[in-house]
Amino acid sequence: LQLVESGGALVQPGGSLRLSCAASGFTLDYYSIGWFRQAPGREREGVGCFSSSDGSTYYADSVKGRFTISRDNAKNTVDLPMNSLKPEDTAVYYCAAGLLPLCPLAPRPYDYWGQGTQVTVSL
Repeated sequence: LQLVESGGALVQPGGSLRLSCAASGFTLDYYSIGWFRQAPGREREGVGCFSSSDGSTYYADSVKGRFTISRDNAKNTVDLPMNSLKPEDTAVYYCAAGLLPLCPLAPRPYDYWGQGTQVTVSL
């Protein structure tokens, strides 16, 4: 069972990126998915999540209105389009999956994690 993130890059403030999380070895249909990030010297924090029970999405206040989560069952991927990026969005971004009825923005309940992809927002 594996998750692989992609799409991280260096981008200027105000720019956009689209991260993707691809699953192999299992289908994401029944899993709640969380996106997390970790900046140097800081704890891992939840960015947003997708609930498997009803398809609801939840976001951290810091990214509301700028980030969205979308799941493509045919591709077995979950994407994180990010707009209006700020320098404080700089971090390694991780996706995680868990057989959870809800989708918490805390990392502990999730069972499977990707290796992370670096997002740097700078001039």
